[in-house]
Amino acid sequence: MNIEIIPVTAFQQNCSLIWDDEKNAAIIDPGGDAPKLIKRIEELALNLQGILLTHGHLDHVGAAPKLKAHFNVEILGPHSADEYWFKALPQQSQKFGLFEVDSFLPDRWLDQDKQMLDIAGYQFEVLHLPGHTPGHVGFIEHNQKVMFTGDVLFKQSIGRTDFPGGNHEELLASIRNKLYSLPDDMIVIAGHGPHTTIGQEKAQNPFVR
Repeated sequence: MNIEIIPVTAFQQNCSLIWDDEKNAAIIDPGGDAPKLIKRIEELALNLQGILLTHGHLDHVGAAPKLKAHFNVEILGPHSADEYWFKALPQQSQKFGLFEVDSFLPDRWLDQDKQMLDIAGYQFEVLHLPGHTPGHVGFIEHNQKVMFTGDVLFKQSIGRTDFPGGNHEELLASIRNKLYSLPDDMIVIAGHGPHTTIGQEKAQNPFVR
């Protein structure tokens, strides 16, 4: 799997651009800086097939409508329990002072836990990972041993749960019961900061061992 991490917005959110050897591509959590993302996709001559969202926070979804319009692709995910976050995008914009984003909804919610999603030449298992937000999901590519988990698990840290709809116990359960059941060599591309592995976090994460 070809992976390029492009930090976006003042929050330095890890937007992930992935593609196969035939240049079929998907973009995960395009939180902002749409012109930069469009330019990079076109520089690499990629065939963008879809936009994947882990949850509805502004710094993960902010550029999605512009990418959708430019490349004529669908926005997929997260779980519909995050609908209220999408409807509140203008308020999120005002609160954080990043940029203005109108309310929008994904083209398809990913409400079925453990459903399989074929895109960009890869097959992702979609895991519902509530806690940071109620509708948070992760995208796991078992053959490539890599997953994109948004703001659930970070290198030696975990996602915040003090936003509306956050739940600390649910977050810990998502990590313990779903993520920590994956192989130790599974690479974790988090929503912020450096990548890690499941094995490293099981051994070293001070919040969830």
